[in-house]
Amino acid sequence: MDLNWIVISLQETEWIIATFFMGLMAYKLGLPPMVGFLGVGFMFKAVGLESTHELREIADLGVTLMLFTIGLKLDVKSLLRIQIWGVASSHMLITIIVYASLFFALSYTGIETFANIDIWSALLIAFALSFSSTVFAVKVLEGKNEMGALYAQIAIGILIVQDIFAVVFLTASTGKIPSIWALGLFGLPLIRPVLYKLMDQVEHGELLVLYSLLLAVGGATLFELVGMKADLGALIFGVLLAQHSKASEVSKTLYNFKDLFLVGFFVNIGLSGTPTMENLILAGALSLFMFAKVLLFFWLSLKTHLRARTSFLTSLSLANYSEFGLIVGAIGVSNGWMSQSWLITIAIALAMTFVIASPLNAMAHELYTRYSERLKLWQTKKCLKDELPVDVSGADVLVFGMGRIGTGVYQDINYYYPDRVKGIDFDTNVFKTHETDNKKVIYADVMDKDFWGSVDLAEVSLVFLNLPDIDKNLFTVTQLKEKGFDGHIAAIAMYDNEISLLKSAGANEVYNFYSEVGIGFAEHVRRNLLMNEKK
Repeated sequence: MDLNWIVISLQETEWIIATFFMGLMAYKLGLPPMVGFLGVGFMFKAVGLESTHELREIADLGVTLMLFTIGLKLDVKSLLRIQIWGVASSHMLITIIVYASLFFALSYTGIETFANIDIWSALLIAFALSFSSTVFAVKVLEGKNEMGALYAQIAIGILIVQDIFAVVFLTASTGKIPSIWALGLFGLPLIRPVLYKLMDQVEHGELLVLYSLLLAVGGATLFELVGMKADLGALIFGVLLAQHSKASEVSKTLYNFKDLFLVGFFVNIGLSGTPTMENLILAGALSLFMFAKVLLFFWLSLKTHLRARTSFLTSLSLANYSEFGLIVGAIGVSNGWMSQSWLITIAIALAMTFVIASPLNAMAHELYTRYSERLKLWQTKKCLKDELPVDVSGADVLVFGMGRIGTGVYQDINYYYPDRVKGIDFDTNVFKTHETDNKKVIYADVMDKDFWGSVDLAEVSLVFLNLPDIDKNLFTVTQLKEKGFDGHIAAIAMYDNEISLLKSAGANEVYNFYSEVGIGFAEHVRRNLLMNEKK
């Protein structure tokens, strides 16, 4: 039997092993693994290795899957908020004008790095630097269990608008005139019922994975056949599937596939050239300019009547350069619009901003708490409906965290004590769902110091904590005690060691979630059996 088709060359084995350990090293240092992946590429280039056809194919597939998953999350209605499209487009325009003007002006100084920059090259480099990283933001927000928070949804919306601009550029950069058959693409919405029917048929498991990959790659191939940019096809097919009930499941299913193939993209960028001291110095300067981007995001967000806290957290989530900037830069190099040296510089600047932004985002809530009084001086008097002061009057019981567990608690308490319980959650989707069901649920974030400064707990006697992680539960207990709350605090914990932490913080009762599920299940069955016996 000929097994040559599964043989991996020595060079491919080397980059897989090195990529893993460099990514692991970056992760242990508290950085996104992609910083290590870029480092692998630079390291291999320094020892004379070159990119392979297989690696470039992996990189292209990673970009295709990334655009497909972006399409799955694309809610056109949410993008129409001025806080999203207005901030994203204004920020991008101002950034391009400022950066391009600076680079073009420096071309007259005699500095070698800027010597060959004309106005078009300056605009392209500025465009590449105007993006923030979707991959980084999603990783950070998921790590903090805050994807549903208002600031997170605004940040993701801004990133999607940026990505749309990038896709338009990617499509235009081909320089090809689409064929007459491209007009048929306007009929794609007509096949949506067929796509949905097939999605219902595959249900879950490996067929769902295969069907999702088929749509992503098939959409890209279809657009390429009619002279359009393949990546745009992946995005459009993602949008077609976005309203299906399984869109979220598909996105999660492809998440690790996308990340795996994007490894090839980052390694391939690193292999594009060996950094010089000049690249490092310029990248360092650009990473400092990133703070100007953050301030601009903060200022623009405030002008759309977001609170200082929301604007601050949104801006920190966008405090970096983007992998899309590398894609734009790579296209610019392949078309001769910018030099290879600038692509290497942008890649290094990207890695540097990840190093800077990681600890800033980890400490985001603490930083806001420390500087909140100064930051609030800049916010407008007008406030969005989503951010009005919280009123818990009339409630004897508060349920923090209205997910599946919190909803069960709310319904049980409300059954015995009608209209005396209110739920609190920071996930806007959860809030809207409960609001539709006429439940008394308040939108608020327990990590928000402003919330604790304004909420009046005088009427509250019992609090249930069902928050998604131990840190949020501990923080809430601490804030309740600082407010002088002398009522009863009950909390859930996932692990036994968390029980002692919560009790030490001041919780009266703490229950192991997994144990209580079993007890609750047995109690439910026992009650039903007793009822049947009585009948």
